[in-house]
Amino acid sequence: MESQDSGFYRSSNARRSQGSASRGRRARRPSASGFMAAAAAAAAVIFFILWWMLQGEESPWVPAGLAASVVMLVAASAREIAVRRSFARYLLEQDKHQERSRESGESSSRLVNMQSVSSHASALRVVQKRSAKADSSESNPEAHLECYRLCVDYLASAEEALRSPNLAPENRVALRSGQDRVRTLQKHHLLAWARSSARTLTREAQQRARLYQKVEVANRALDCIDSALKIYPDEEELNESAGAVREFITSSRVAHWVELAERAAFKGYYRRAIDCYRDALFYLTRDTPTNDRGAAAERVTREIELLRARIATQRAMDPDQNGSSTTRRRRP
Repeated sequence: MESQDSGFYRSSNARRSQGSASRGRRARRPSASGFMAAAAAAAAVIFFILWWMLQGEESPWVPAGLAASVVMLVAASAREIAVRRSFARYLLEQDKHQERSRESGESSSRLVNMQSVSSHASALRVVQKRSAKADSSESNPEAHLECYRLCVDYLASAEEALRSPNLAPENRVALRSGQDRVRTLQKHHLLAWARSSARTLTREAQQRARLYQKVEVANRALDCIDSALKIYPDEEELNESAGAVREFITSSRVAHWVELAERAAFKGYYRRAIDCYRDALFYLTRDTPTNDRGAAAERVTREIELLRARIATQRAMDPDQNGSSTTRRRRP
């Protein structure tokens, strides 16, 4: 049963092309005999030239033979390097040709397989097994994503088979029924992936200490949801999840600026605190305000007014203090 299920992914044409490619690869191994013949001729020429130049010396053939041997050793090393590089390029070309043949063979065999009832049922069982396995591991969002991609491949293969004019009527009905079931699984797993990924990334963002890290991780969660919304734009669950992530980003930014404002106010830097409160108020009122945001904006506005009152009080007290000190200096 398992071997029949895995037949959805294999192709006999690909195996035949792989065998022929390996046979051709063994038969066409590059040769460098001409190079070695030329090297031997050059070594012989060097030997006789040195032997003639060293006439009159004792044993002139010894240095001539050593020079010729060095030439042959260098030529053999160069030949080995050249042959290895050439053979490596040849293997790379054969692998590319084999990959193209396998892809074309898989596409054609998948079309033929989907036209038979047994192969279609086998492919559908593969999808259902992967779906059940993904549902059993809720903590792994990637399993849902892989299952979604498998559903996409199945639907594409079924659509190719349905366009064939030689497809039997009963096979056509079975394919359309399988498409309906796989479309349901496709939507289920894409939503499960988006929901689980967004939940995991949001929890990770909550544990980050710095604001830019929180926003960066939360934006990754938002990207997962947006990618699912491009396929199912009317899905209410996805819109609610996206709204929750955006609300988390806004609340994180507001909390950051409110904390900075409170620190500045505690140190007596009232103008800086007002600027920080204004930044928090900007994020609170930038999007469509909700009841919670409205209450938070009112609290921030109240803090700004209190800080402005403190600044006004300080300004009012400073001239009095300056005037009294001037009066004391004028007294005799």
